[in-house]
Amino acid sequence: MIRTVLIDDEPNNITTLQQLLLRYCPIVEIAGTADSAKAGEEVIAATQPDLVFLDIEMPYGNAFDLLNSISPITFEVVFVTAFDNYAINAIKYSALDYLLKPVNIRDLQAAVQKAAHRLDTKNIHKRIDTLFYNLYTPKSSFQRLALPTLDGLVFVNTEDCIRLEAKSNYTVIHFKNGSTVTISKTLKEFEDILSKEQFSRIHHSHIINHYFVKKYHRGRGGYIEMEDGTTIEVSIRKRDEFLAKFS
Repeated sequence: MIRTVLIDDEPNNITTLQQLLLRYCPIVEIAGTADSAKAGEEVIAATQPDLVFLDIEMPYGNAFDLLNSISPITFEVVFVTAFDNYAINAIKYSALDYLLKPVNIRDLQAAVQKAAHRLDTKNIHKRIDTLFYNLYTPKSSFQRLALPTLDGLVFVNTEDCIRLEAKSNYTVIHFKNGSTVTISKTLKEFEDILSKEQFSRIHHSHIINHYFVKKYHRGRGGYIEMEDGTTIEVSIRKRDEFLAKFS
């Protein structure tokens, strides 16, 4: 059983989530609930949960204030929010999970299963550190990215990524030191979270980092020459959008 705490400032949300978990997620045991960050800190200390469902926006201290007050963090976190806002990208970058209200049953079941799998990895504290870095770094700056691999997680700075290449349902990330890592995520998933100021999808198989573009060669769509010597075709559909970023 996964000992679980629910933290939300709205009692109805706690009741609804509790009922969904009891009905659709039998491996979950509700160890406690709280309606504020302060009360949540006390419940977590008293129950020592494996998993916390944590509302992001609460009065008198939000989810990040709560996590910042706990050390070490030994439980998995699933954020719950009604707003698809700036924090969601930071959460995705950090290999953490979230649910949008109203909570979808399948998304809830998937979140519980992922949390159960991650309980053995013991890297939650580093993922939370990555989250805080991304939240409190100016948006124009490079960010850290937690990449899920077969062995666990690799933490990298996006400034070190030259390009991303699609390989079926996997993505190969090429770094400036010549190394690569293969990630079990599609290129579309990376396109959705990477900064549009830093990265462009110029082809159905390629996302490139603007900072490593050496030259653009004209043509029907043209092609890009990267700093590592790679040449990549620019699709006609993507050409104008890509060039506009350099005008």
